[in-house]
Amino acid sequence: MLPAANRLSNSDAFRRTVRSGRRCGSSTVVIHLDVHPPGQPALVGFVVSKAVGNAVVRNRVKRRLRHLTREHLPALAGLPGSAVLVVRALPASAGAPYAELDADLRRCLTRATS
Repeated sequence: MLPAANRLSNSDAFRRTVRSGRRCGSSTVVIHLDVHPPGQPALVGFVVSKAVGNAVVRNRVKRRLRHLTREHLPALAGLPGSAVLVVRALPASAGAPYAELDADLRRCLTRATS
């Protein structure tokens, strides 16, 4: 579970991050990363549409992604400024093993932060 301080819940911040943030995609996820002036903790939000599957599948994908991003929060905190990350799950994420989701998320975060 992500700490409450790291949850992105503002729809304007979601929209701003998706439109102006750096985008990186893989076969299972697409991430949008935006860096704001320092002073706030890293914020993470998730988008899992009905194209991924029914409610059970979407919630399982969301739980997996939440757990994976919690492991990557220290890397986001190391960025100059405060990071805002939106992770969008693609339909392939429903059948992807945990290790594949981890590898795709790690690869995308590495590309977006460099």
